[in-house]
Amino acid sequence: MPNIEQLEAELARTRYKSRYRSVLRSTVYTLIVVAAIAVLVATVWLPVLQIYGSSMTPTLDEEDIVISVKGSQFQQCDLIAFYVGNKILVKRVIALPGQTVDIDEEGNVYVDGKYLDEPYLTEKSFGDANIDLPYQVPDNRYFCMGDHRSTSVDSRHSEIGCISEEQIVGKIVFRVWPLTQFGSIE
Repeated sequence: MPNIEQLEAELARTRYKSRYRSVLRSTVYTLIVVAAIAVLVATVWLPVLQIYGSSMTPTLDEEDIVISVKGSQFQQCDLIAFYVGNKILVKRVIALPGQTVDIDEEGNVYVDGKYLDEPYLTEKSFGDANIDLPYQVPDNRYFCMGDHRSTSVDSRHSEIGCISEEQIVGKIVFRVWPLTQFGSIE
């Protein structure tokens, strides 16, 4: 027959075991809820994307990880991510709906007849263009080009064309990788 000390020790062990299970269950439930909220935010409001290819160099390099913000208010020179087929591409908005784009042989871009200053470019190129220039951007569409103009396939090519608002994933606003370039993207 156990004595009182043994009974008290067994009772304390049973209470500890019950509290341990309760705290463990609560912690697991909290982690699951936080993970679900993080996934929801990342897919609905702030998609996280990894860059593949060199069409946006020098602004974005291959394997950079960026955050985009969903929205519908885009301005000239914004970086946007958009769907083309089952791929997501990242390009720069050059012209807004209704504007006219023209590109000369040296790669200088003109929007509505005005020269577009592009300090983010390291070299200009006419690139792979098979559309008739000057080109008027249709309503509810955006004319987009990559920053590495000689290699980028973008709105200058009929395969991509102008980007509709329904195709747009969001505006690229922040780089999270590599850590040496952590920060907002201009």
